[in-house]
Amino acid sequence: MRILLVEDNGALADGLATILRGSGYVVDVVHDGASAEAVAAAQNFDLVILDLNLPEMDGLDVLRAMRSRQNRAAVIILTARGAPEERVKGLDLGADDYLTKPFDISELEARIRVLLRRQAGMRSSQIGYGGVTFDLTSRSFSSEGRPLDIPARELGLLELLFLRAGKVVSKEAIIGSMTGFDEDLSANAIEQYVSRLRRRLQPHGLTVKSARGIGYYLEGAAAGR
Repeated sequence: MRILLVEDNGALADGLATILRGSGYVVDVVHDGASAEAVAAAQNFDLVILDLNLPEMDGLDVLRAMRSRQNRAAVIILTARGAPEERVKGLDLGADDYLTKPFDISELEARIRVLLRRQAGMRSSQIGYGGVTFDLTSRSFSSEGRPLDIPARELGLLELLFLRAGKVVSKEAIIGSMTGFDEDLSANAIEQYVSRLRRRLQPHGLTVKSARGIGYYLEGAAAGR
């Protein structure tokens, strides 16, 4: 899952980014509204964590611009503005959630998980496919009750394919979801990760299939959502 964090407080932004990256998310950080608007217009994100009191361009204007372009990334507004009318304004403009500073990081992470479930159409925190179960709360995979030991890169790839099981995910979408501003991941590297993941999943009723010239998809007997 790729997150754009828009926060002008450098210390807070660095702290949040470090924690979220430690939880396995790909996080890009910008510190002003104009940069946020430009980046959101040019790149795809699953989630935007958006402060309102930003230099150069107000956070609500960033949100308004995103939704006017039909940008459907989930948005959590993160701000010191706690007045009800401010919350209503943000929600009316298309925000999905609202968290007032100061806040507990565990609450922010819980809200992120809720939005991820909503995007994936999941009613519970666990989803099964083939012989594998994905626990969204712990962001871990297991088979027959035993955890699967999967390196971070392959874990991110499997999560992306798992939440779109049966649907083709393009190589470009995979690269965009797994890399931030300062990272470079080639199509050849993706092929290597796919090859390793295939070997790991083979005993568990799942196969990563190739859609020639397009991307990859996960195939297996559905165990329920």
